[in-house]
Amino acid sequence: MSVALPYLACDADPRSVYIHIPFCRHRCGYCNFTLVAGRDELIETFLDVLEVELARVEGTREVDTIFYGGGTPSHLSESQLGRLGEVVAAKFVLAEGAEVSAECNPADITAEKLAGLRGLGVNRISLGVQSFNTDKLKRLERDHDAELARRSFELSMKVIGNVSMDLIFAAPNETLEQWQQDLENAINLKPSHLSTYELTWEKGTTFWNRKRRGELSDADEDLRVGMYQAAIDRCSAAGLKQYEVSSFASKGNRCRHNIQYWLCNPWFGFGPGAARFEGGIRSTNHRSTTTWIKRIRAGESAIQESESLSDRERAIERLIFGLRMVDGIDVDAFEAASGCTIGELVGETIESHLNRGLMQRNGAMLSLTSAGIMISDSIACELL
Repeated sequence: MSVALPYLACDADPRSVYIHIPFCRHRCGYCNFTLVAGRDELIETFLDVLEVELARVEGTREVDTIFYGGGTPSHLSESQLGRLGEVVAAKFVLAEGAEVSAECNPADITAEKLAGLRGLGVNRISLGVQSFNTDKLKRLERDHDAELARRSFELSMKVIGNVSMDLIFAAPNETLEQWQQDLENAINLKPSHLSTYELTWEKGTTFWNRKRRGELSDADEDLRVGMYQAAIDRCSAAGLKQYEVSSFASKGNRCRHNIQYWLCNPWFGFGPGAARFEGGIRSTNHRSTTTWIKRIRAGESAIQESESLSDRERAIERLIFGLRMVDGIDVDAFEAASGCTIGELVGETIESHLNRGLMQRNGAMLSLTSAGIMISDSIACELL
């Protein structure tokens, strides 16, 4: 069964840690994440500086989840993963049954690399497959093909046993039939978790620039909606229950770390570009890896942006992110944690969506309907 994680007080000690590993083999055309490609000479320095940043947290903390994101954590060598484990273990102790996730690139997966990740405490792999169509992978500028994706997944399942798979839909020139085949290929491998993401065109990426020049075009809205509905239908039929807008999981395999974000509970964040939420303050480190290194080495803060949330702002965020989860939010628990009622916050908007069939009430639970899930981003904007 899935693990229920409660709302935590604003000033509670975070029970989750995000660590950003910014290194990649290369940058894919659609990617706007914080990363550096072809700068492996910085990895050892990064690990040294990460140790300094972690040391700024007082004492030793017990945590329930750790998520190594990127970039590509699996890009680190086995010895570097060992060093990373030593740095993290000096500050954070894993609670019994803790979830430790690492994002991995199929091209990095070997038995030795998986052993290194397991030595890091990783018991959940998030594998960036993106597609099993080799032509689509080339268009996305990925560095693996379909066969390598399959082998990497199967080996990860053998060694780690809990593997989530990422897929992208609405890639340039992709048809509904091709996306359905991607879903079929993924589901046949029996992942414990599947995340499906619509391709986004982020300003500053090469895809964005190529689209402006007319070299690439995005899928029309009807096709995007059809692809998303196909993911919902096929995953449901395969026993991968949708529990969040983009996330599907078999029984007991929901991502506990991500649920902390959707509950808007406090979490630690370390590394370039990493976000954190502590004491009602949301902050983000500088996105430049070299600037992050320089600032921490100089004894300065690496934070680039910081915002203190009022009780009302935090309540609105909890409502918006909570409604990303298919189960919705427990209204009683939400109001007890936030100190205000949903009616006081956005009562008229909620009533409008209930009347339009975009939201539903089931006892104490408030959630989006199937129609609401299809336009969840628009609903979030209205609630803001």
